[in-house]
Amino acid sequence: MRALQCVEPGRLAIVERSRPTPGPGEVLVRIRRAGVCGTDLHIYEGSHPFLEYPRVLGHELAGEVAETGSGCSIAVGQKVYLIPYLSCGTCVACRRGKTNCCQRIAVLGVHIDGGMAEFVCVPEENVAAADGATLDQAAMVEFLAIGAHANRRADTQRGDRVLVVGAGPIGLGCIIFGKLRGGVLTALDMREDRLSFCREILGVSHTVVGGPGALEALSEITDGDLFDIVIDATGKAASIEAGFDYVAHGGTYVLVSVVRETISFQDPKFHAREISLLGSRNATLVDFHEVFRAMRDGLMPTEAMTTHRASLAEAPSRFPEWIKSETGAIKALIEI
Repeated sequence: MRALQCVEPGRLAIVERSRPTPGPGEVLVRIRRAGVCGTDLHIYEGSHPFLEYPRVLGHELAGEVAETGSGCSIAVGQKVYLIPYLSCGTCVACRRGKTNCCQRIAVLGVHIDGGMAEFVCVPEENVAAADGATLDQAAMVEFLAIGAHANRRADTQRGDRVLVVGAGPIGLGCIIFGKLRGGVLTALDMREDRLSFCREILGVSHTVVGGPGALEALSEITDGDLFDIVIDATGKAASIEAGFDYVAHGGTYVLVSVVRETISFQDPKFHAREISLLGSRNATLVDFHEVFRAMRDGLMPTEAMTTHRASLAEAPSRFPEWIKSETGAIKALIEI
């Protein structure tokens, strides 16, 4: 079978791999759609903190069950989306139901080879039926689940003033689920095209261009109070550090993005505001199911978010384009 491998930073190749065979409790999925995530682009750029090269990319995945191992109940031919976080089931996090931060987690396309390939083999519990959704939509469940999880971590409530910093795909998911929970959303980003999408498609209340005047603008929007909840989805250390200034007294700061650098903040300001600082990693089954229900109910602007497409063979040459801001990529899908 063919697969898209990042050989080293800046170099992608289509490679031939043996087609996997499902063991007991495993399913072989014929991949039809693979979404390109910021994580994939960071891997291509060489800036992801949890990765060893070479690596087959891909964790936003949808397809059909091609074969099952013994003990499986799912039918061959069933359309599915994948839950790409393989957890151990026995560590302290798994025992508490937090499989998203399992001590021995293996994320497809990051810790182990992923699904930008013709086939991938996973445990049956890592697939879910995608009846009622298109293949395009099913491939978007994972990144939207990260936004759902971030808002569940923040416990976003109706009327909360929520600032999402970084309006890439993960940030858009945070905005969507902040709004569905009744939050009043503001988006902050350096790119006007992304902010325009937030206004015109997602209907956020306010948008602010990042830069020297951002804090003043954010303060003005909130009459000097700043934000009950701030969610950072930038993947930039400087942005994360600046975000502490955007949190209201008694507010919550949620870090979705992952960076290599050490993050620092001013402790007196942190304590004076009694900020709740939370990490938000991946998503759980609860989040995946929440996203799929909302998607099936027509609450996800998935068609508007799908801006670019390519075949598996075209993907190595298209990645460098999608990274460029002038391309205007929101979500690229690879058709396999």
